[in-house]
Amino acid sequence: MRKIIFSLLLAISFSSPALAKNILPAPQKIAPHSYAWIGPLPGPSYENQGYRMNLGFVVGSKGIVVIDTGYTEAMAKEMLGHIRNISKAPIIAAINTNSQPHRFFGNSVFKNAGAKIISTAKEAQRMEASAGQYSSNIERTLKLKAGSISIPAMPDTIITKPTTLKLGGVSVLIESHGASHTPASLVVHVAEDKLVFSGDILYGNRLLAVIPASNVKQWIASFNKLKKYGGVKFVPGHGQIGSLKDFEFSTLNYLQLLQSHMIKSLDADMEAQDAISTLNQSAYSKLANYDLLFGRNASWAYLEAEKAAFE
Repeated sequence: MRKIIFSLLLAISFSSPALAKNILPAPQKIAPHSYAWIGPLPGPSYENQGYRMNLGFVVGSKGIVVIDTGYTEAMAKEMLGHIRNISKAPIIAAINTNSQPHRFFGNSVFKNAGAKIISTAKEAQRMEASAGQYSSNIERTLKLKAGSISIPAMPDTIITKPTTLKLGGVSVLIESHGASHTPASLVVHVAEDKLVFSGDILYGNRLLAVIPASNVKQWIASFNKLKKYGGVKFVPGHGQIGSLKDFEFSTLNYLQLLQSHMIKSLDADMEAQDAISTLNQSAYSKLANYDLLFGRNASWAYLEAEKAAFE
């Protein structure tokens, strides 16, 4: 009996509801050469181990490109394992679509696997400046000891113009359309699959997040530049895959509401708090994360409009 009790206690002590299972499910094949993890919508937590975003990869006969590397090395290692179950082709590049932590904290895993790490200069600079704070935030979220999360490898290949990588039977076009959620995010066009990985230019099914690094005005312009790809499907940064029209409400219309309201408020000499409190965002209240983000979004949108008015 004592042996049985001891065995049960030992099993319990080495198990955790959040950590006993894998972080990621198997990826979905979304086109002939393209795969994606379509993440859940809530923010990062101990329970989801930071899996709350969309990630992807494109497989050719001669090489593989990864789109974003995840929130932790543990997540990136699972990504790599899943990729290797599909193809043994060399991983030639890992693209950080932007400088948010869930886009680049798995970089070291893919760099060690032989990939070059691709970003833009502005996003790479933000990674360098913010990585220490991001590490601390991840440790608190995942209930880890200080120093548990290392600074990941930084981008070693900076995109300054549209760049095509040929993978064998499929190619990817990497380009930036300017600022949006972050200063200079990247978009990945897979022409053979009629597919675009848009990163956080597009949000579906949840309220987008305006942060200090965002630019609402340029974000609207970046959305409109996506029209050049024609009738393709888009993998957003968060939410389900769809046509560009599927993201008009949750991304374009919402950004236009923020911008137009704040400009009108400033023209009317309205105080900041009045401008923020009179913004009616109720049409978007059924989107995930609305209660968490709507007030913050209004505040940052006001500050951006105010800065523009005095420039």
